[in-house]
Amino acid sequence: MSNFIVSARKYRPVQFQDVVGQQHISQTLKNALQNNQLAHAFLFCGPRGVGKTTCARILAKTLNCESRTAEQEACGVCASCKAFAENSSFNIIELDAASNNSVENIRALIDQVRFQPQQGKYKIFIIDEVHMLSAQAFNAFLKTLEEPPPYAIFILATTEKHKILPTILSRCQIFDFRRIQPLDIVHHLQDICEKEQITADSEALHIIAQKADGGLRDALSIFDRIVSYSNKKITYQAVIESLNVLDYDYFFRIIDAMLIEDLPTVMLTFDEVLRKGFEADIFINGLMEHIRNIVMCKDERTLQLMEASDILKNRYHQQATASHPMFLLSALNLLNECDVNYKMARNKRLHVEMALIKATHIFRAIRGGGITPPSTLTAVPAGEEKKNPERKLTSEATPSVVAEDAPPLYIPPQEIPISVPKKEQKLPSHRGISLNLNSIEAQVKAAQQINKKQLSEYRIEEIQQQWLKFAETVESPTLKNSIQTAALHLDGEELVVEATNSIACQLLFDESMRIIDFLKNALQLTHFIPIFKVNPQALAQQKTEVRKPVTAAEKFQKMVEENPAVADFVQHFGFKPDE
Repeated sequence: MSNFIVSARKYRPVQFQDVVGQQHISQTLKNALQNNQLAHAFLFCGPRGVGKTTCARILAKTLNCESRTAEQEACGVCASCKAFAENSSFNIIELDAASNNSVENIRALIDQVRFQPQQGKYKIFIIDEVHMLSAQAFNAFLKTLEEPPPYAIFILATTEKHKILPTILSRCQIFDFRRIQPLDIVHHLQDICEKEQITADSEALHIIAQKADGGLRDALSIFDRIVSYSNKKITYQAVIESLNVLDYDYFFRIIDAMLIEDLPTVMLTFDEVLRKGFEADIFINGLMEHIRNIVMCKDERTLQLMEASDILKNRYHQQATASHPMFLLSALNLLNECDVNYKMARNKRLHVEMALIKATHIFRAIRGGGITPPSTLTAVPAGEEKKNPERKLTSEATPSVVAEDAPPLYIPPQEIPISVPKKEQKLPSHRGISLNLNSIEAQVKAAQQINKKQLSEYRIEEIQQQWLKFAETVESPTLKNSIQTAALHLDGEELVVEATNSIACQLLFDESMRIIDFLKNALQLTHFIPIFKVNPQALAQQKTEVRKPVTAAEKFQKMVEENPAVADFVQHFGFKPDE
């Protein structure tokens, strides 16, 4: 039985055309080979697992190939290529600078440079993790690196370019390797699955690519682990279980519940996440990433910024269609604030739950009551309930629009009998209608909606009066001043708030939810959304404001312009101030 070889080694590229996600590097090196414009020193830098050492080995192999192809690829059959494949080539020397970082190691390398290659045209030195060399070793290497023999080529590789001395950088031709795109990693994994006869879901491979964070070697290591776990059947469920990744479905359920103000579902879903062993901060960051993806789906031009499968993009698009842009922005702000203050919170669970509660009720403030709560129940007569047993009081999963023409069913709370019935009395089951607390609450809210008004029904003076009352409830002096100095005017059903400067405008925008709640309650409004902007006149005044004189020369010039006597004195005596 042959020994198992990990995928990162088994499918390591051996030609430039096999390199994944670094076409700009491969094409540049191939053009340099074709035009015979090779530098004597290369520096490959970039994150781990993106192909730096692999490209260095391919370049070294191609340089000494005796019969390169027209595409400047190594033939793989000549004596030099076979020696390289068998790790027996004396012309290609690899050095690990992490364990050979002293001056003595560099001196030994310099001694090897003096000997010409035994076979082939070049003698190539590959130094990996070159940033680990000591300062003394770098200095000992400078002269050889600057003026090597014509047959010597140095290829340096590092993950931390900033640690290399500038004198070394200036002597090398630098190539910056990029993080490999998730889609390129997915395609590479699909090719391996076909060769290994492994069945894999597209969503599962996308999770592996995202978890690899742009490193193909990390992706292949994760891939091998999941193949062993799932017995060559890679499914989405197997991947999230093996990698301990939070399922996307939780975030979709959370947002769906927030859109219909279903707070119990939000809380229960969050509790389920915690019981599975995930930390609350991981949940918050995942939910923020989920909302970010929804925002990206709002426009087709930003779809390319999402790292997800086509099936998942369709689900994101459905939520993006149902989500209000201001809801997404406000929810992101709340969750970001929750994440920033998470470590300082004593009760971390309560801290996150408060953020989820606020985010759930943002939707009601934005839509202004145009949609009834999702738990609104329909009252069914007792007679019909017997005929159609399936038509019982049920909670609707989708919001229902309140009809404007039809008068809503309303039973005032004070008219409901509260007296406790006697034990011997029984309520007849064939009379009246069946009600519960949820239906009564929905009817009360529908009745209150009748007395609501539109913003355009008020004069601006009345709105201004309530605006100043809100300012009295604010504790911050800076915010209070921003509210009191802001100018208000109506634009249809929108309240335009013009702040005196950009800082005041930002303060007012941060308090927009409190402003909306206060004015809606004070003015009995159905809905309204304030628009905050900087006063155009104040903005123009700031731009055209004359700069005050600062230097002595500027102050003297201003005195001359304002006082004719001083001007005559200067002209008569030829006086000039010091600069």
